[in-house]
Amino acid sequence: MYRLVPKCGLNFKPTAQKPIEYKYGPRSVVLGDFDNDTVLDMVIANHIVNKISVYLGHGDGSFRDPTMYSTGSYSSPYMVTVADFNNDNRLDIAVANSGTNNIGIFHGFGNGSFLSQIELSTGSSRPIAIIAVDFNNDSLLDIATANYATHSVSIFYGYGYGNFSPPITYSTGYDSLSSSLAAGDFNNDSYLDLAIANYGTNNVGVLFGNSNRSFEKQITFSTGVGSHPYSIAIGHFNDDGFIDIAIANSGTHEIGVLLNNGNGTFANQAVYSVGSASPYAVDVADFNQDNRLDIVITNNGHENIGVLLGYGNGDFENPIMNSTGSYSSISVATGDLNRDHRLDIVVVNNDTGTIDIIGGRYEGFQTQTRYSAGSSPQSVAVGDFNNDTRLDIVVINGDSNDVSILLGNGNVSFENETRYSAGSYPRSVVVGDLNNDTRLDIVVANLGSNDVSVLLGNGNGSFENQTRYSTGSSPRSVVVGDFNNDTRLDIIVVNSVSNDVSVLLGNGNGSFENETRYSTGSWPQSVVVGDFNNDTRLDIVVANEDSNDVSVLLGNGNGFFENETRYSAGSYPHSVVAGDFNNDTRLDIIVVNLVSNDVSVLLGNGNGFFENETRYSAGSSPQSVVVGDLNNDTLLDIVVGNYYSNDVSVLLGNGDGSFENQTRYSAGSSPQYVVVGDFNNDTQLDIVVANLGSNDSTMRDDW
Repeated sequence: MYRLVPKCGLNFKPTAQKPIEYKYGPRSVVLGDFDNDTVLDMVIANHIVNKISVYLGHGDGSFRDPTMYSTGSYSSPYMVTVADFNNDNRLDIAVANSGTNNIGIFHGFGNGSFLSQIELSTGSSRPIAIIAVDFNNDSLLDIATANYATHSVSIFYGYGYGNFSPPITYSTGYDSLSSSLAAGDFNNDSYLDLAIANYGTNNVGVLFGNSNRSFEKQITFSTGVGSHPYSIAIGHFNDDGFIDIAIANSGTHEIGVLLNNGNGTFANQAVYSVGSASPYAVDVADFNQDNRLDIVITNNGHENIGVLLGYGNGDFENPIMNSTGSYSSISVATGDLNRDHRLDIVVVNNDTGTIDIIGGRYEGFQTQTRYSAGSSPQSVAVGDFNNDTRLDIVVINGDSNDVSILLGNGNVSFENETRYSAGSYPRSVVVGDLNNDTRLDIVVANLGSNDVSVLLGNGNGSFENQTRYSTGSSPRSVVVGDFNNDTRLDIIVVNSVSNDVSVLLGNGNGSFENETRYSTGSWPQSVVVGDFNNDTRLDIVVANEDSNDVSVLLGNGNGFFENETRYSAGSYPHSVVAGDFNNDTRLDIIVVNLVSNDVSVLLGNGNGFFENETRYSAGSSPQSVVVGDLNNDTLLDIVVGNYYSNDVSVLLGNGDGSFENQTRYSAGSSPQYVVVGDFNNDTQLDIVVANLGSNDSTMRDDW
């Protein structure tokens, strides 16, 4: 049967269509609508090249190329904020320029462009944090900066029209190294107060605001010895009407929460561990739409960010980690970038010089839906079998010796199955147009009857009865391609007992010539084809389980192949796929290894030869592998079906031939085969798994 897996209460998915990459030292990011089109835009402070970058949003989570504005030579812009400083209903930008000791203000035209910078001096303070709020209730925005060099904060009161008073400065204590600011009414006297993260003295300081445009002397609240708080954010965490504080404690690898007692004091800090990572930036928002604030943090030293879901009583769940591919994620902002009413996350990665856009995928829980299939499903493939532009599924059933067709409705649901007979113990399936009628057909490798079944499609979701063609002994995997350059699809099958591959050349009318065989390694299990030596002729790669290697057979373009060349893999290589994983236009190989529980990556040299393998951990007894761009970054990723651990592993690609560590997602019992496709027309790849143990297929669109 087919099964739709319930979603978790919170999911994030990278949604940027391409990496937003500027190796200029991105330091800080803020969102705002700069061109008044109701779509969120983005501004980034780039401290190495002394510029800010403005990215105008398309409304689908992607952005236009940036427009850059200078912040001055040696300015080292460190943090950015946005607000309407001159009351013209257009957003402006303010930047803390730590290198030149000033604030840069860029007044917006309301069309996405900005005037050149106007500077406000901060003395010798080295400002590294900046916020804009109305401290004195005059309806004019003021600016506050945290000054790293002078251990202080400065307040610039707004005069309107973009003008500001000279700074008024308040000490935050010797060696405090103030690094972050937040403003709120912490003592409920209707005047805004100022909270400061004091990195050097391991505390959060609060300056209580008065009615006369002044602040009281700082009161501090400990964040723990060696905690080094770097960033703070505020919100109502326990629904008592008092503003609480969340803290990124980089030194003790914790998130701290200070719950407000309502009188300007705070309860002792509660802490949540993030392991060995050093939390760097923190923000709060309701990510799972339960009307309770959650916390998001960037983790310096680990390739992820963490989200702590709030219970609404001041307590939080342990962090859920989401990969960024960066060991130095230093700034975070949240907003609905693609107008789907779900909050997305933007992360600045200082080491890689990139910006990650992580799309919110919260949709509550879905009811489980099941569709009957045959007995012991072995393999699954997808295609549009009834020409309605919606993907359908074909599952081969090992014990009932047939195939199940499930026609898709385009919304992740499917019609009940229709079955068609195959040979004895069908083991592998592939689809293609075998008779050149523009309708998809099916080829099945039958392990028990030593043949392949060809089922020609009628284009309406139905198929003709099978025609069988002999192969070698125990065919286990089948692919199609044009191996003799006659524009007609041919068939290749790997035969596990006879240790060879069968080539069946197609006649173009759905019939095939008798097989020709070529030797492989011992106990071949899987086959993939591609042009591995860039001669425009299809070649063959086979995973050999008993000899722990892969065989490469280069094609001559006339239906014949050279003798094999072998390359070492892991223990019991079971499935193989090909793709360009390092963006050098040369095909590479991915193999999953059944006994060593890992994935081998063999990078191609473009001449039919390959580099030695690099391995990445998978789940227990990986059986099947497929590749696709799962996070819409234009880089190929890996999906592995793990037979004994009843899950799938997702390894995100870095585009240089390397991959992130796996993330595992549950499947049914004994997942045997995995494919990807967009089954709900949301332009995001979904995963389908054929589960041998539970006689069903699992669909995941929440990975």
